[in-house]
Amino acid sequence: MSITWVLVANSSNANLYVNNGPHKGLQLTKQFTHPESREKASELVSDRPGHDQAHGGGHGSFTPATSPKEHEAEQFAQQLAHELDQGRATNLYSRLILIASPHFIGILNNRIDEHVRKLVSETIEKDYTQATEKELAEHLKPYLFL
Repeated sequence: MSITWVLVANSSNANLYVNNGPHKGLQLTKQFTHPESREKASELVSDRPGHDQAHGGGHGSFTPATSPKEHEAEQFAQQLAHELDQGRATNLYSRLILIASPHFIGILNNRIDEHVRKLVSETIEKDYTQATEKELAEHLKPYLFL
């Protein structure tokens, strides 16, 4: 029997569903939240950017390589990638469908392990985190026999 995991995510919420085979439907198995991703950037940083002594006596301000919101999205993607890898390592699924908002799918793809990536059968760039199980099942009809 082929077990499929379906991860539906955006940068602050994720739902993990399992499909245990044809005509078995979807069961919500785990929910993840990352409220820090919803915070304003100013609330995520404790201070103003630092200053840098530039050549020639000028001054400049230090700008981090990633914004605080981007950093939080990357942290959440790492948490989800770890969960997917744990499931793979313990043989809880043999197929994975990733559904995430367009921006977050790129971040998530950069975080998932190559072994997990081999199990991904479909990648859908949509934010279905607010969809009901019935609505989600309708969107997944081309990919699963629910």
